Formats: sequence, structure tokens, C-alpha cells
Amino acid sequence: MALWKILVLFFGAFSGGMSVFLFKGDNHKNLKLVLSFSGAYLFGITVLHLIPDAYHGNDNYVGVFILIGFLFQIVLEQFSEGIEHGHMHKPNHEHVAFPLGILISLCIHAFLEGMPLAEGHQNQLVWGIALHHIPAAFALATVLLTNKLSKGKTISFVVLFAIMAPAGYFLSNALSTGGIGNLQQYFNRIMGVVIGIFLHISTTILFESSSDHKFTVRKLVAVLVGVGLALVGFLSEL
Repeated sequence: MALWKILVLFFGAFSGGMSVFLFKGDNHKNLKLVLSFSGAYLFGITVLHLIPDAYHGNDNYVGVFILIGFLFQIVLEQFSEGIEHGHMHKPNHEHVAFPLGILISLCIHAFLEGMPLAEGHQNQLVWGIALHHIPAAFALATVLLTNKLSKGKTISFVVLFAIMAPAGYFLSNALSTGGIGNLQQYFNRIMGVVIGIFLHISTTILFESSSDHKFTVRKLVAVLVGVGLALVGFLSEL
């Protein structure tokens, strides 16, 4: 098991959550740029790297699992309210309660994303997940603070979210190497679910992270840089 993957996954989400204490107010223009960059990068590695790899084993059911992942993400967002792609919603002033559905759905989402990493060669996916979790953790921490949770509890729940992707990676690695089961035969289907999730999230980010679905110059540059890095990573492996 690669320690660097665990550290990148954990500190990507953790740093995103902790940055909420550095940025005040509702104007998060830089966050929108990070969202655009991460969405473009996720879309790039999904199309260039993940989809071809998933179909490499000639499994005719991979497409079915991509659809399952896409639809499952839609279901998760009924509870998470779109925090996976950086959406932050203010609570109803008449009812301020702990956002349990948001936390649980976000943790399930992160856990599933970490599972395919046990395959060992998905380095671009590690960085893609870490980048994607930065704005997600920022949005989670914002929602927790807005719901009147203390700073200490907010940090604790951000840590919980940050360990979910490494936990998914750890479990899948244990299954594939510990004799509990052979993850290899299911890897392409698990990856199909993750691909479906990524397709939903990345396209949502790209088309909803700006008003009226228009690309500003800054957003266009962020998108081109994200796609460009994914393309460079793809070409370097040929």
C-alpha cells in the first residue's frame, strides 16, 4: 500500500475543510476557479484514462455500472445537496439542525471513490480525487459552521470525511491482497461506478459553477489548464 496516496487523499480534503477558517464572507471567487479546474481535470482523466482502462478487460457490463454510478450520484445528491461539487446552501432559519444526510452521503461518495486505487497504477485518479475533495470539504465545513456547530466539531467531521477515501483504498487493498477476495475480477465494474460518479460531478461543475452557464476568461483558463494537465498525464504514459 502506497503511503503517499493516503497522505495526498487525506490532506487534500483536510486542507480544503480547514481553509474555511481563512476565507470569510460569501464571495468565494477563487473557490469557483478551483471547482472549474478540478471539474475539467476530472472530466479529462475520466475520458482519456479511466474509461479506456475500464473497457480494457472486455467486460460487456462496464457500461451498466457506469450508468449505475451516474444514477447513484443523483440519489446521493438528494441528501448531500450538491456539496460534492462545491454547492453551499444556507439552512432554513426556522430549523437549524445537524446535516446528517449531507455528512453520510458525502462520506459514502468519498469511500467509493477510494476503492479503485488499490489497483496500483491509478496515480492520476489519486490527484483527481484529492483536487475534487478540496472544494467539497470546504463546502462541508461551511455548511457545518452555518448550522451552528462549534469549530472543534466542524474539524472533527472534516477529519471524518478526509479519512473516507483512504479507508476505501485501504479496504480494497486488503480485499485484493489479504485472501478475503479477489478484487481484480471486480475492478473494472467498481471503476465503472466511479466513472459514472465522476461524469456526473465533472459535468455538473463545468456547467453550473458560473451564472447563466457562461464561461468567463478566468474560468476558461482554469478549464483549459485542468484538461491540459490531464492530457499531459495521458501522453506521458504512452
